[in-house]
Formats: sequence, C-alpha cells, structure tokens
Amino acid sequence: MIDRGSAGLEQGAETPRIADPVPAHPLLDGLPELGRGESSIVLDPGDGQRVFKVVSSPADYYYLAADDRPQGIHFPRLIADHGVIGKASSGYSFRLLEIERLQPVSGEAEEQARRLSGAYWEGCEKWANMGVNRGRLALYHITQAPPPELPASLVQAIAALSDFIEEYPVQPDILNPYNLMMRADGTLVLSDPVFLP
Repeated sequence: MIDRGSAGLEQGAETPRIADPVPAHPLLDGLPELGRGESSIVLDPGDGQRVFKVVSSPADYYYLAADDRPQGIHFPRLIADHGVIGKASSGYSFRLLEIERLQPVSGEAEEQARRLSGAYWEGCEKWANMGVNRGRLALYHITQAPPPELPASLVQAIAALSDFIEEYPVQPDILNPYNLMMRADGTLVLSDPVFLP
C-alpha cells in the first residue's frame, strides 16, 4: 500500500519520496520500513496481517479513514485510526493508520489491474481537453461503459471511487501500478488511487 506518486508520471520516471523521518510513536518504535511514497511511510509490525501507514496527505487520510470513504472488497480495510502523531515538512499533519497488509498484484489481479488501468488511460486520452478533470471523467466513463472483462464488483468499486472523488478535493490515480494491489486471496484492491492536485 505504498503511495508512489500521482497520475501523469512517465514510466521509468523517479517518483519523489517523503524525506521526513518516521515520527516517534510507541507503535512504530523499532519497526522496519516497507516503503515510502510521496506522502506516506509504511512500516511492518511483523505479523503479516497489517501495516502501519504514516500519511501526511489529506487525500490519503480521507480515502483510508473518512467515515464516508468507499468501502467493499476492492478497498483497503482500516483496522484503526491512531490519530495525529506529528507534523510533516509539507505542513500537513502526520496521521497514523493501521490497515490490512496488501501485496503486489499477480495472476488474475494483475490482469484486472492492467485492464482497468488501460480503460482509465483511454478515458484520460478521450477527455484530455478537460485538463485536471480528465481523470474524473475517465472514471465516470468506465462506470458507464465498462470493459466487458472487468468483474461487476470492480465496476461497482470504480463507481464508488468516482462518487468519493466528487465529494473530496482529490484527483484519481489508477495509472500508477503501485496504487493497485491485492489481498492474499487474489482480490484486486484500489490501494492508493487518489492524490491532492
């Protein structure tokens, strides 16, 4: 569940990583880092079931912990919101979230992720003249004319994500392969599909 950037990055381009140190907190002391994204740090408590995610982006926090966040089989499961634990150099608060552990896509989940990203990219190209709103329109387009290979549950999840994005000041990002992950049972999860414009 590593936030690795925002839509529009060229393949192979280096994604910025948050440079802040891990905030001091008893739940995090001594834990190894699994990775860093542009606005998050993921740490491993070692049980194979969950991770601690320190987020500094309000977009990540809204998506993972807001009461009205999208929920269901294709969305990350929040275990606990441990609240504000410091301040990032960006000026935003660091918030500590405990979420289910996900893994990189493979097998059928990887194929679904490829199809979904492809449909999203086609929509972005179609709506390129809409500027920053092209991603929103691309998501909506998927819900209205879904690729036949996508399962109905994933199309419903995209509709829920589209509705969520309309309510919050965030933009979608499902082009970045690190923003789509899976559970151990092979279920595709929209792990980090939003960013602040």
